[in-house]
Amino acid sequence: MKLQSLDELIENLQKLPTIGKKSATRMAMYLVKNKFEALKIANSIENAVTAIDECKECGNLSENELCEICMSKRENKICIVAQSKDIILLEENNIFNGYYFVMPELDNSKIEKLIELIKNKNIEEIIFAYTHSIENEAKIIYLEDRLKHYNLTFSKIAQGIPMGVGFENVDITSLYKAFSGRIKL
Repeated sequence: MKLQSLDELIENLQKLPTIGKKSATRMAMYLVKNKFEALKIANSIENAVTAIDECKECGNLSENELCEICMSKRENKICIVAQSKDIILLEENNIFNGYYFVMPELDNSKIEKLIELIKNKNIEEIIFAYTHSIENEAKIIYLEDRLKHYNLTFSKIAQGIPMGVGFENVDITSLYKAFSGRIKL
């Protein structure tokens, strides 16, 4: 028995991150059997896809031209992140009270927007909140060089060993960073 519409649903669900064939099949079967829930989910997807776009200043997700963060008064700091979901995590946990800028890769138009934001918000510090990698280290060095004329302080999030993880489960670069960036007690 071949159901073309079910196969198509499974195929499309598999396009979502971390969803394999088994998970996609379970989800598809649930949706087919729970039609009201499926229609609510479909409606939510349609609403989100049509209502949400990038903030024109920082690149965060927003239902308006500017996100709530860019419209609010905050500390004169910008945290540069790789993706909008990083902002959600930092905001939900009240970790940072400045502005954000989403920069997944180096792009001249994005850098110009960042410079505009620095000027408009009288920014004093740039915090790079990238995960540790050679590529991200190169991004940080490049951005520091591009922004050196704006009288800014630069910092980056600490790197090292996650809580509860043994040395055998940590890469050598993280272990090195943990030792070289140690704090005096």
